[in-house]
Amino acid sequence: MKNFLDDNFLLQSQTAQMLYHEFAKQLPIIDYHNHLMPDQIAADQNFENITQVWLYGDHYKWRAMRANGIDEYYITGGASDFEKFEKWAETVPYTLRNPLYHWTHLELQRYFGIHETLSAANAQKIYDACNAKLQTKEYSVQGLLRMMNVQTLCTTDDPLDTLEYHQQLKNSSCEIKVLPAFRPDKAMNADDVDTLNAYIDKLADISGTEIANYEGYLAALKARHDYFASNGASVSDHGLEQIYAEDYTEAEVRAIFAKIRSKQSLSREENLKFKSAMLFNFALWDHEKGWVQQYHLGALRNNNNRLLTSLGPDTGFDSIGDFVQGKQLAKFLNKLDSGNTLAKTILYNLNPADNELMATMIGNYNDGTVAGKVQWGSAWWFLDQKDGMIKQLNALSNMGLLSRFVGMLTDSRSFLSFPRHEYFRRILCDLFGTDVENGELPNDKAWLGEVIQAICYHNAKTYFNF
Repeated sequence: MKNFLDDNFLLQSQTAQMLYHEFAKQLPIIDYHNHLMPDQIAADQNFENITQVWLYGDHYKWRAMRANGIDEYYITGGASDFEKFEKWAETVPYTLRNPLYHWTHLELQRYFGIHETLSAANAQKIYDACNAKLQTKEYSVQGLLRMMNVQTLCTTDDPLDTLEYHQQLKNSSCEIKVLPAFRPDKAMNADDVDTLNAYIDKLADISGTEIANYEGYLAALKARHDYFASNGASVSDHGLEQIYAEDYTEAEVRAIFAKIRSKQSLSREENLKFKSAMLFNFALWDHEKGWVQQYHLGALRNNNNRLLTSLGPDTGFDSIGDFVQGKQLAKFLNKLDSGNTLAKTILYNLNPADNELMATMIGNYNDGTVAGKVQWGSAWWFLDQKDGMIKQLNALSNMGLLSRFVGMLTDSRSFLSFPRHEYFRRILCDLFGTDVENGELPNDKAWLGEVIQAICYHNAKTYFNF
């Protein structure tokens, strides 16, 4: 019987162990999509306690606590930080076979050297031990990133963000590259006309121009896109239910924008046409600048109206959606490709039913100009666990070139989440190792090691050209 989380965790063969320990383990991390706060990185702050760095904003853990019968008071409510940690510790033993059980203990081991399994019985001891370390300089935000050998990371930023903290970091002595990513979802969301108008008004204030028509709106947003580029951005990101690719004319979109500004409700068709036009223009700007564009597709968000009202979005009430993805996605990519304006693109699906769709869709638009120009991104959100990663890696292997894959990202709000890269690397090495042991791949150590290192690091470094 193997020990829990030993050095060969998830590595079921000698070949897998060799690949991980000799080729994957020591590589730097490029985390090209996450939701970390740039102000915390710029300030290089120390968190007061592990609750603040581990539980604040982590809706994965919040969902598990709710499922375990923990009152909201101890999750997002007014309980003390220790009380919240204690309730998480009480929940952890019940997360067996959920990826949270692995992640929790990987993080305790890698950051704090704690090899005990967390429970209510040792919560106080572990809380105190972690907090003592978190007060030291080595455990500042930038220190936590250095521990995991993070070389480059991309935050997720709204077009209206000032990027002042990215500017501070660029001019500081911090050796970790922290870059912004352009996330214009709010700028195209016409589901709530009042909210969109407030957004447009704020954009007008920031840009110092009156936004009276559609052309003015595009010009103001394009100026923000340019501003992001001048501050080091080379990546965009979109979190959508599905790709919008309705046919429209410029006259139609101008009229729709006029309705928005006069606060008239839009029909479903008008809403889709507006979103389609905006999404297409964003893609043109990305291509113009040589950016990488990312599309996260398929989340069904904010399903609990009662708790959304009291807690707000991104608090753990989202799920996998069953949206139809293929036809509109192909139409959108084909329109860009036909005009030779398709940027490097990464597609992510949240519904595993779309795995093979995504694995085959990317092959339609890889044109030989760049290795892996159109990528199927790493297993995302509810799928970034062992089973989801294996299914994604196997589908990509069967229908594309896994060797050209740009690898893992955290998509996280926590500075303790970077062992997820290790988790991915172990799973990857185990897949290759199993194939070698079964005689399905040649035992060519040098080439296998080169491919492993490419997927874990070098492909992303080349693809993004940060």
